[in-house]
Amino acid sequence: MSLPGEIPLRCNGISVYLFARIDQKWHVLLLKRADSLEGAWCQIAGGIRAGEKAWQAALRETHEETGLIPNRFYSANICEQFYHIRRDEIYIAPVFVGFVPEPRQVRLNDEHSDHAWLTLEKAINRLDFAGQSESLLSIRERFIEQEPNPHLEIK
Repeated sequence: MSLPGEIPLRCNGISVYLFARIDQKWHVLLLKRADSLEGAWCQIAGGIRAGEKAWQAALRETHEETGLIPNRFYSANICEQFYHIRRDEIYIAPVFVGFVPEPRQVRLNDEHSDHAWLTLEKAINRLDFAGQSESLLSIRERFIEQEPNPHLEIK
């Protein structure tokens, strides 16, 4: 509960960027939303269930939304945040990074209508929200252009 004049904060979801190597270049998986954000291209995202840790929710949502299970999985050590207009709140979500050994067949759930494995440059241009692009730029610097920090790996 927020005090009068305060904007409430909410943190009950996660964000996941999933990568695969295609033709010697890293590609990130983007999903086209079919629900309230219909038509928006996004990363994997979802809610945290009662009793679940954020990283557990991130792995569950990755599998539910894509049918994929990463063979390497990390905390990006950043959070996405945005102002939710309809709820008049600031939403914060921890970001995770996953790698799959190859671009396996993606099995979408009903929240999405399409998917694409895109180079980072194309993905940054396709994402609809600034926070997503900022996350992807940070991930590129810390996980793609250099070896990920081993202390961030979730085993």
